[in-house]
Amino acid sequence: MSNETTPTERQEPAIRVAGVTKAFGDVPVLRGVDLEVAPGSIFALLGSNGAGKTTLIRILATLLKADAGTASVQGHDVATRPDRVRESFSLTGQFAAVDEILTGRENLVLVGRLRHLPDPGRVADDLLARFSLTDAGGRRAATYSGGMRRRLDIAMSLIGDPPVIFLDEPTTGLDPQARIEVWQAVRDLAASGTTVLLTTQYLEEAEELADRIAILHEGRIVVEGTLAELTALLPPAKVEYVEKQPTLEEIFLALVGTTTATAGN
Repeated sequence: MSNETTPTERQEPAIRVAGVTKAFGDVPVLRGVDLEVAPGSIFALLGSNGAGKTTLIRILATLLKADAGTASVQGHDVATRPDRVRESFSLTGQFAAVDEILTGRENLVLVGRLRHLPDPGRVADDLLARFSLTDAGGRRAATYSGGMRRRLDIAMSLIGDPPVIFLDEPTTGLDPQARIEVWQAVRDLAASGTTVLLTTQYLEEAEELADRIAILHEGRIVVEGTLAELTALLPPAKVEYVEKQPTLEEIFLALVGTTTATAGN
């Protein structure tokens, strides 16, 4: 029997948020947020600093309680079944949470042991290969570049094969080349079937990665859709012929190269 979804069938969202509000004292942060994230997709939550992105992630991660509304991850309500929710996701914050004294491989093995995996060494080696870190696996994480450290952080988040991963501004503070390395890692996650909810304040990051984009502004989702749908909201572009100058980012990448990190990074 075929496992393909028929046109009349619809997969349940991996993440569902309905009417979620949150205030800190007299300051409202979320004012009734609604969104759904399809399984195996990359959903970008775009907004400026203070828009409420991290607050929403913390609610979904059961680290914070909403004042009103409902939210679920993999069908489990974050308020009534937080234990099941925690089994369903992994969270990578704005700063890489790696132990710099340990090697890359030791960081992965440690998390594998904490999760009581039967063969954490094999899992560590598989993830090092998956994230192009095999050659650097024996080096202390303190010697890693920003992009390598972030890739290691994401690899650590995948131990135990969580179906959902929250990436809270994963490229904050990274240089253009390191950002490209992380972007490829995120694409690989979705290609393997992992659902990714990504928060970012970088417009090009959402453009590059997301299947769907929601713009969070002053605690509300003001628009949500594919990049094409959002583009269609604006008037048609006026066609003009101009000489295109390379951007500073294009110049930077042309000079330093765009290959992923090697042992020398």
